[in-house]
Amino acid sequence: MRAERRLMLRRVAQVALVGGVTAVTARASAAPTAVHPHARSPERPAPVAVHWIAAQPGIVARRDWDTSANAGTAANLSHLPAPRYADAVKAAIIHHTDSGNSYSAHEVPDIIGSISYDQTGRRGWDDIGYNFLVDRFGTVYEGRHGGIDKPVIGAHCSGFNLGTVGIAAIGTFTAGAEVSQPMLQAISGLIAWKLSLHGVDPRSSTTLTCTDSLSRYHAGDRATLSVVSGHTDADCTFCPGSSLYSALPMIRVEAARIQLNTRRPVTQMPDPVLQPSPLPTACATASPTASPTPGRPSSRAQPSTTPGPAPESCG
Repeated sequence: MRAERRLMLRRVAQVALVGGVTAVTARASAAPTAVHPHARSPERPAPVAVHWIAAQPGIVARRDWDTSANAGTAANLSHLPAPRYADAVKAAIIHHTDSGNSYSAHEVPDIIGSISYDQTGRRGWDDIGYNFLVDRFGTVYEGRHGGIDKPVIGAHCSGFNLGTVGIAAIGTFTAGAEVSQPMLQAISGLIAWKLSLHGVDPRSSTTLTCTDSLSRYHAGDRATLSVVSGHTDADCTFCPGSSLYSALPMIRVEAARIQLNTRRPVTQMPDPVLQPSPLPTACATASPTASPTPGRPSSRAQPSTTPGPAPESCG
């Protein structure tokens, strides 16, 4: 009898305890929940994706070498067809212009102009093939029109213009030629910025589909290339010359270092910035007889006004 009484009292106590806990739980769920100051309300949309974009290097505007665009307005490019765009930039193809190496800074606009005239005049292309050009002093120039921050389809590498950016080092960099440190650093910085716009690591590789049968590959072939490659990797050419080609591993590492040192996240693409042509410096000297490109006319001559499809190779 005493044992049964103790068991009954224990059950009453358990019921009371459970009831108390249930009541406390109910009150707690009814009370407003404390919100952490950094917590995001589930009703609010997720923020725009954050991108880590390397700093854009200084880039000289096209109007500083293209005499048809000297007024700096879009109307002065009316003789050119509308630019074509890829979905993204997946790789950078490095070239040399196969022109003289002993030039001064103030001669560079004429050199670029003569290259453009050769490609749009003699060859009949619709615009200069390279997206960017870099001189021996480390100055980067805007090339093909369409927007320096856009994935403009160039005409610099047969079969692989789609999804690549063509960067030309002004000069000839075959065996024994010196590639200046400012040029190498400028190319690295340009690659770091341009590829970071598309989340691409300069040390990686990518697979591209060949669009014609005029290169090392046939149309439709899938080619796996280093993200930073030389023209010779994709086409039957010695470009960009063995001296510059041997510097590509260093360029990849330096471009990646610049990307990894980026500490400025952005939630939208920043507006690109173009700068005026730099004034010649004391070190920018060359022989007084230096010529832009042997056999090529001055940029003062006007390029072809006949529009046409973007060519597939810079030759």
